[in-house]
Amino acid sequence: MRAVLFSVIVALWTHAAAAQDARPRVTRLTEDAAQSFMWVGNSFFYYNNGMPAFVQRLLAGGPPAEFRPYRATMITMGGSGLDWHDLESYFRPGAVARYTFDGDNNIVFNPEGKLFDVVIMMDCSQCPIHPTLGKIFPEIVKTDATVARSHGAEPVLFMSWAYADKPEMTAALAAAYTEAGNANGALVIPAGLAFARARADHPDITLYQTDNRHPTLAGTYLAAATSLVTIYHRPIDDNSYTAGLDAGTARVLRRVAWQTVLAYFGQNFADK
Repeated sequence: MRAVLFSVIVALWTHAAAAQDARPRVTRLTEDAAQSFMWVGNSFFYYNNGMPAFVQRLLAGGPPAEFRPYRATMITMGGSGLDWHDLESYFRPGAVARYTFDGDNNIVFNPEGKLFDVVIMMDCSQCPIHPTLGKIFPEIVKTDATVARSHGAEPVLFMSWAYADKPEMTAALAAAYTEAGNANGALVIPAGLAFARARADHPDITLYQTDNRHPTLAGTYLAAATSLVTIYHRPIDDNSYTAGLDAGTARVLRRVAWQTVLAYFGQNFADK
């Protein structure tokens, strides 16, 4: 039944995407050597001690030859939409990311100038498809993408997931994020589609807290794995980082992330 539901969701998204010319046109970052990331969003990012940290540990858990330097700053507000954030202010000289902590908890001052290569942005969980707030979603993305680029950072959109009890949100969110990404030449991380696939194929894995919105440890792990695959263009079947999940569950979630990204961008994604 869940597999059938996922097929319906994908069909609805495909139909909506075709109607809006919203198949993803951007398939990779312009700057492959990106090392510094700003994550702008809400509690979906900061649950479980922060999704950016999961990405960092997945990078460290992969083959050493493939490891790339990674520094992340997370700027989040509970329940917030993108319209709550003043992205321009986050690029103030001597402010956000002026210093960070190294692995030994020492403060390290970062070089002045360009502090971020990439800005990953997520709206509130239902804002892009809300009857009122959805109308301003394209405007906010356009404004923030322009701000990011004016400071030398590449904008990336993070497609959020449907509520556990409202799976029909998946197709609408996917279409909204993909269309906004295309309109602004921005890469989109298809985390929402990864949640839908995992729920359909592996219903025994609990991705949601009891509020039907926020991610469990497994949910954050899946979203982080989808982010890593999208940004770094590589499968992550072999990885030592499990975030405390059993090895089999972590492996399944990493595979779902890879399958989702291939399906979203196309089978030639891995060859680009």
